[in-house]
Amino acid sequence: MLIRSIYEGVRLSFIAIWSNKMRSALTTFGIVIGIVMVTTMVTVIDGINRSFESSIQMIGQDVIFVQKWPWGFGGEYRWWDYVNRREMEVRYASEIAARSQWATAVSAEAGRRGNVYSSDDVAEGIEINGVSYEYLYTSSFEIADGRFFSEEEDRHGRYVVVLGYDVAEALYGWRDPVGQRVRIAGQRFEIIGVMERQGNFLGLESFDNVVIIPIGTYRGLYGLRHGITLRVQFANDEALQEGMYEVEGIMRQIRQLGPEQENDFAINRLDMFEQQYRAMTGAIYGVGIFLTALSLFVGGIGVMNIMYVSVKERTREIGIRKSVGARYREILLQFLVEAVVICGFGGIIGIMVSGLAVYAINQFFVAHLGIHTIILAFVITSATGAIFGFLPAHKAAKSDPIESLRYS
Repeated sequence: MLIRSIYEGVRLSFIAIWSNKMRSALTTFGIVIGIVMVTTMVTVIDGINRSFESSIQMIGQDVIFVQKWPWGFGGEYRWWDYVNRREMEVRYASEIAARSQWATAVSAEAGRRGNVYSSDDVAEGIEINGVSYEYLYTSSFEIADGRFFSEEEDRHGRYVVVLGYDVAEALYGWRDPVGQRVRIAGQRFEIIGVMERQGNFLGLESFDNVVIIPIGTYRGLYGLRHGITLRVQFANDEALQEGMYEVEGIMRQIRQLGPEQENDFAINRLDMFEQQYRAMTGAIYGVGIFLTALSLFVGGIGVMNIMYVSVKERTREIGIRKSVGARYREILLQFLVEAVVICGFGGIIGIMVSGLAVYAINQFFVAHLGIHTIILAFVITSATGAIFGFLPAHKAAKSDPIESLRYS
């Protein structure tokens, strides 16, 4: 019986909506705005979360970064306390590796922007990274074609280079670049490998727009006076917790700091960034939920208003139905279903608009429209229709049949 009532309610609601197409379309406008806002917010956050997790995997977990500058996320950043610190040195990597009981690999790296030239093309604004051989173990990238440079090539500063995926594609397209030569800072380099595609960090900074050369070679081209980072990798999170304090002690010994002296270096971890990231996305959710609730409230008021108008216009119809035996539940369900269907149309249109918005956002940032977001949108629209359609439906169901039949 309930299923039949729902079926009749849906059928009658479609008839009513079709009879008042323009009014129904205008009514759904507020719902469309609310659904577009909530789905766009969720898709962007979902896209950022996916990109963030992928980026963390690419940067490398269970890794700490020993640097001159601490990472700053919000609040006051006391740069004046750090600017006069001594720079990192490449030799620290081998000293940490020799002294640490917890570290599994230690690498040194430095980088700068520059151009990479092939025989007939140029890739501009490329991140040129000079790294030690151990970088192969402290990061999580994979070689798609060719190989990484050897420890001997690193030690002797050979002119060999591994291209990021985008650089290889920009310079050589479908051709195999391994064995070809490029020019960097006026020097000819042999291409020995190409990295697998890694993607972007939060849809912004590309991990594929890079080239990697031995750090000894980098020293000869650009010098190593500043900007050196040491990566220290550990077997697992437990080893990282212990190893952080060990590395701090080793660095204090290398720097010959007295007990009363503060650290003149920083030990950075990805979870520092992750905590601030979670706080940021939480704030975005909070603002998004408020704006979405406001939009849906305005849209819901519009639905309620139109449903009251619909009940008024169909007062005689309600009276006839009640006089032939229609019960409170059937009348209530009819108008509730009508309100839900109106909102459902708004939800469908909103999801279609959101799909276009996600496509546009992905051209310059990240967003992901998943099935759970679509389901969430329909749940929200159904709830909005049920909540704001209840009072008009209740009024229709409670109306006196005799008074309703007199209405003209």
